[in-house]
Amino acid sequence: MTLEGTFIDAHRVELVQLIRNQAEHEREEHPMHRIVHLDEDADRVRVSTTDIHLPQRIGEALKRAYDGELEMHYGHDEYTVRVRWRR
Repeated sequence: MTLEGTFIDAHRVELVQLIRNQAEHEREEHPMHRIVHLDEDADRVRVSTTDIHLPQRIGEALKRAYDGELEMHYGHDEYTVRVRWRR
C-alpha cells in the first residue's frame, strides 16, 4: 500500500496513527493480519502487510477520513493487492 501527495507531509502523524489503528482492529479479528513494514519518506508512506484485507481496510478508512483518490489493483491470482491513496 502506498500513500502519496503533498498532504502526507503536513498530516503524517495523523495518517500513520490511522494506519496503526486500522491494523490493530484487523488484528483483533484476524491475528495473522499485520503490518510487516512501514516506510516513510517526505511525500510518501509505504505499508507492507501479511494479507490483502488490511490494505483494503486502511485505504477505505483513509478515503472516509480524508477523501482523496483511492485505487485498488488485484493480482491475477487474487492473493495480492496494490492499494494507492493520494491527496
